[in-house]
Amino acid sequence: MSSTPNTEQILARLADTLESRLPQNGGDPNASYTAKLLAKGPDAFLKKIGEEATELVMAAKDNDRDKIVYETADLWFHTLVALAHYNVRPEDILNELARREGVSGLEEKAKRGA
Repeated sequence: MSSTPNTEQILARLADTLESRLPQNGGDPNASYTAKLLAKGPDAFLKKIGEEATELVMAAKDNDRDKIVYETADLWFHTLVALAHYNVRPEDILNELARREGVSGLEEKAKRGA
């Protein structure tokens, strides 16, 4: 039997760490990549999200499973950095995904257009 922590626990711990790196929480840009990225502001981490998304697309186009996993981890990490900046917790995203579970994607999209 595996002792792998569940996804929600992993995301919550990572979010706690990222929040500790925020400038207002004393994050030191000289000691932490994340603190440095957050100190530079949204343009820096939003650019990284775009770069990582592109790298994931390229890995998928190459059908390279290992790179897909690696680049997805990078994309998720930088997205979590953005969430920390905007005071959004991974649990908020998981709750939204749970809300959408079992709902037709076409129906969901139509509701947003209304």
